[in-house]
Amino acid sequence: MKKEIRKKVLAARDSLSPEKRTAKSREIEERLFSLSEFKSARIVLFFASFRSEVDTGPMIRRALTFGKRVVLPKVEGTELALYEIADWDHDVSPGAWGIPEPHENRPVRLDELDLILVPGAAFDGRGNRLGYGAGFYDKLLSSFTKTTVALAFEAQIVPQVPAEEHDMPVKKIVTEKRVIIAHSA
Repeated sequence: MKKEIRKKVLAARDSLSPEKRTAKSREIEERLFSLSEFKSARIVLFFASFRSEVDTGPMIRRALTFGKRVVLPKVEGTELALYEIADWDHDVSPGAWGIPEPHENRPVRLDELDLILVPGAAFDGRGNRLGYGAGFYDKLLSSFTKTTVALAFEAQIVPQVPAEEHDMPVKKIVTEKRVIIAHSA
């Protein structure tokens, strides 16, 4: 079931033209930057967008100009290590699977973060997320009690994501059309 949903949703996301993806990413950025949780956050874990994901590059640059401390994940074995960046153009280079990753010069602990922005393939209204299958974010989110926000295109919202005990939901989902406040069943 998860594989079918992932395949269908990623195909829909991949079918967005670069122009539409850019426009929708800008709308998502505006909604994100207007969230009270984002405004009050001092240290934010972003994800570096890859392939057809919501484009986080402009968001990261803007957050840095606003004086936010920006942290990015780096795959280290079966875990995500967290490193702060000061400059998107100089502190990041392609890492695992070609995904942009931070250089390892400024480690950050999970408990220092105020907000985690989460990627994924599909999401539902209860905050359940379907990742890419490696479980990196589920491990990270299982120890994080503050706000988690997924950034997704409306095409990635599905009626229901099958969730298992180890799957960690997000608290909010920001799309180009709305902010979904997750309601657990």
